[in-house]
Amino acid sequence: MGRLRYGALAAVLCVLGGLLVAGPARANAAGPVPHYLMTAFTNSSESNMYVYDSADATRFTLQRANAYTPPSGLVRDPSVIRHTDGYYYLVYTTGWTGNTIGIARSSDYLSWTFQRNVTVPVAPANGSTWAPEWFVDSDGSVHIVVSVSQTGTAGQFQPYRITATNSALSAWSAPAALAGIGTNHIDSFIVKVGNTYHNFMKNETTKYIEHATAPALTGPWSWVGTGNWAGWGSGLEGPALVRLPDNRWRIYFDQYGAGRYYSADSSDLYGFTGKTELAGLSGTVRHFTVLRESVGDSSAPPTGNRSLRSANFPDRYVRHRDNVARIDVLGSGSPLGDRQDATFQIVPGLANSSCYSFRAVNGSYLRHWDFTIRLAGNDGSAVFAGDATFCSRTGLAGGGSYSFESWNHPGRYLRHYDYVLRVDPYAAGSTFAGDASYTLTAPLA
Repeated sequence: MGRLRYGALAAVLCVLGGLLVAGPARANAAGPVPHYLMTAFTNSSESNMYVYDSADATRFTLQRANAYTPPSGLVRDPSVIRHTDGYYYLVYTTGWTGNTIGIARSSDYLSWTFQRNVTVPVAPANGSTWAPEWFVDSDGSVHIVVSVSQTGTAGQFQPYRITATNSALSAWSAPAALAGIGTNHIDSFIVKVGNTYHNFMKNETTKYIEHATAPALTGPWSWVGTGNWAGWGSGLEGPALVRLPDNRWRIYFDQYGAGRYYSADSSDLYGFTGKTELAGLSGTVRHFTVLRESVGDSSAPPTGNRSLRSANFPDRYVRHRDNVARIDVLGSGSPLGDRQDATFQIVPGLANSSCYSFRAVNGSYLRHWDFTIRLAGNDGSAVFAGDATFCSRTGLAGGGSYSFESWNHPGRYLRHYDYVLRVDPYAAGSTFAGDASYTLTAPLA
């Protein structure tokens, strides 16, 4: 579709534009942009973990099936964090009975390596140790909250906390019960808001998800929502929460008997919306957790005169020709005029100084028009400034590359198609990632 115009058609065009944008609805793309990493086992296998990702915490795309299979046992109830060493860590249920939980590690969240099984000594070998969940406290301490039954699968479950005693997450404290919870509650998922800890968990007797709060991680915990307090009904398990960009909370839960998955939202964790079924996941995934990560805030490109080299066509550089941006084969032996056309000054974004604009040697700027990238003089308008502003993101193709998201059409990225530059909606897969990634080099001219 064409560009947005002011006037009688503006509202209609804005709606249509929103349908084209892949990602969360937001006013612009400035600053950190979240993505939501989800790990799950599925109805088809409790020994293989699947990895999904989402730009809006609603529409999840499969990134890798069978991303991790432990050397033995199960990989039920996987929970994921990103640790201070830069690695992703997974903790999971290793078996229906036993007193261990498993830990795996990944540098890219797609390929995982088994690290170790951790024994939770409060449970006997014939007991059950289920649903371990990471919790990183505001002081940086790393904990796992796990549900333990002394007598196996039919027993009375109680939540315990173990705490990492080294940065490698290889040594753990003795288990400590969460005081005030009592028995027969499983699947604890904890978040902290201000000085208050919130624990959402399944009452294994009534099958409702219930809510308790405490002034400290170990308690004492007090119930603030029991029974059908949220109106979601019973037969639910595996609650997991994530914070949305507007600071609301989203809770996910598994209606295991029907094989369906749902979410609900809250502004304060005390009152929630009704449950909404998760399209594309319901009927497939089981007991997942979601990790929100903010990207784009640590990928500031070097400013000044630079040339942009295509990540997947490394002999081609971004240049303008006949006022249209494209990637062409260029090098130090190319004519000076061509090398000048492939040299841009990276400056603070015209519409937002946290993002970037690309100014050509002749003083004009790269901007999108009908979603094609063109070279044009700055007319001083807000529309031009928005069209000529791009926010830096960690390169979708990796390897130290950069990707650039349109500021006024968030979810669309600067990419080449048939060698012509466009801003197109994000699409999963290596082809788009390569087309939308660039390495920044010394200026060709």
